[in-house]
Amino acid sequence: MAAFPSTSVLYMLSLVLASLALALAGDFNKDFAITWGDGRAKILNSGQLLTLSLDKASGSGFQSKDEYLFGKINMQIKLVPGNSAGTVTAYYFSSQGSTHDEIDFEFLGNLSGDPYILHTNMFSQGKGNREEQFYLWFDPTADFHTYSILWNPQRIIFSVDGTPIREFKNAESIGVPYPKTQAMRIYSSLWNAENWATRGGLVKTDWTKAPFTASYRNFSASACVWSSGVSSCGSSTPSSNSSNNGWLTEDLDATLQARLQWVQKNYRIYNYCTDAKHFPQGLPPECAKSS
Repeated sequence: MAAFPSTSVLYMLSLVLASLALALAGDFNKDFAITWGDGRAKILNSGQLLTLSLDKASGSGFQSKDEYLFGKINMQIKLVPGNSAGTVTAYYFSSQGSTHDEIDFEFLGNLSGDPYILHTNMFSQGKGNREEQFYLWFDPTADFHTYSILWNPQRIIFSVDGTPIREFKNAESIGVPYPKTQAMRIYSSLWNAENWATRGGLVKTDWTKAPFTASYRNFSASACVWSSGVSSCGSSTPSSNSSNNGWLTEDLDATLQARLQWVQKNYRIYNYCTDAKHFPQGLPPECAKSS
């Protein structure tokens, strides 16, 4: 297989994507509601910037005003800089209830100079335990980077600056539940997880560095908005024939597959499909089909 482009090429590509995203900037006042934090979350710059803060008393969070049943979403995030040990910045889709579905990005803070861990997970019908973890090929605290989730009836793809890092395919044919019937909102929060986030809780939060702040901008969504049991895409199983709905059947071409393999070879540090100790009754069935 041909070599994947160098880290410097990836960085230049990320800058191009970031500049393109400027034209897609949403309005946080219109798209999101601050849900907790007692003033620690702020919408600034006429709705173009949102910040979450964490101190010893509380973190903060927000959620989308709309619910979605399938979508392709992008958000630029700049993570907590410096010593962020014990902090977690979570950005995810989720439905509600004991049998909820969920698609997670979680950024686990670390000591200054040590890399963030990007933790991903999947829940379907209330069951998770599908974690994969990654390092990143850049400093996610130095500037904004685009974190994307593509969720359609066939697959879920996690991407960073346009580079796919993980793909979860619909494997209902072999008995694996897949999130496709429960509408989900977008959530994000910055919170204290010092009991487990950094080296299993061995490294605690240094509260003298508080407040810790993460920043968000340039949200965009191509998605089926779900309201009162009706999809904006026209049906509960929408067709890609609708205008601008090509993402409903989107997959990874050969170039993106090569990028995915490059990330998983060089930057993936945990894969649930290789953790037999965590699954004493046997690995989940989709693991037999994964590469």
